[in-house]
Order: sequence, then structure tokens, then C-alpha cells
Amino acid sequence: MSKGENEVKKYDVVALGELLIDFTENGVSGQGNPIYEANPGGAPCNVLAMLSKLGHKTAFVGKVGDDFFGRQLKDAIEEVGICGDYLRMDKKVHTTLALVHTFADGDRDFSFYRNPGADMMLTTDEIPEDLLRDTKLFHFGTLSMTHEGVREATKKAITVAGGYRGDDGCGRHLLRLCPA
Repeated sequence: MSKGENEVKKYDVVALGELLIDFTENGVSGQGNPIYEANPGGAPCNVLAMLSKLGHKTAFVGKVGDDFFGRQLKDAIEEVGICGDYLRMDKKVHTTLALVHTFADGDRDFSFYRNPGADMMLTTDEIPEDLLRDTKLFHFGTLSMTHEGVREATKKAITVAGGYRGDDGCGRHLLRLCPA
């Protein structure tokens, strides 16, 4: 039996990464312009939402703006059963946005508005080490590896959690979601 195999953990899965608003096309206006709907998005929380729906205990680590969209996202994750206690609210930088274009074949194209976006502002000091030590599985989004500050925070979280244990599942990384 390996060390920690029978150790009880508070969370089944903790994820870190982008939590953003996906503006998805939802029809055409009377003038022929696309109409967009603001939906919660971000691959790490999509994974957590499904796991929560299946009865797993989940928590999210990330950052949104202290704005209308950030509050919408905090409410959305908590509504589906994801612990939002570790979601930080940035008073200076707005919540990241993505415009999503869906092609006729169902494929999608994303245009991100994050120069910067609040998800990029997560720092090493904001990584909840006790939480990461109290989870069976750690999962992270690859967008959190795209800019220096949040990359360092993600690397710290990976180290504290015990190593590479999952990615966002969007084909942007070669890692697979697997138990430690």
C-alpha cells in the first residue's frame, strides 16, 4: 500500500485556471447582426461542473474581476456545487471574456479578450496550499500557463499538489487527467 492511499481528503478534485465569460452566438438580430449570450466558461470549471453533477466534491482556484461578470461567475460555480471560496476577485483588472464563433460543422473559434484579463493576475501568494494538499486530484487549465505571473502560480500549485495530475482536456496539452 502506497503512502497516503487510505488518507481521507476533503475534496475529490481541485482545479486551477481560467474562469471567464463565453459570448456565444444566439441568433441574429432584425438588422442581420449576430446576437451574443454571456455564458460561464473556462475548461477547468467545465470539468468541475460535470464532476460535481456526478457527486464529487470539487473546488476552484482562480481569479475574476470584481465586476458584474465576476460576480455572475462566482454565483454560477457555487450554484452547481463547486466550492468558490478560493476564487479571487481583482479590483483593478476585469473578468476575461471570449467571443465564440460556431461554424456550421460545430467546430468553434475563440477570440480571447485578456490583455490583461483577471485570470492572468493570479499570484503565487494566492495559491491555497492547504486546499491543494487536501485533494485527491489536481487539474489545471493550460491558459494559466500562457503568462509569467499566473504560470508561476500554476507551477507552485502543481508542486504543492504533488506534481502534474491533469490538464484542461481541450487538446492544448499532452497531459491526461489521471489520479496521482
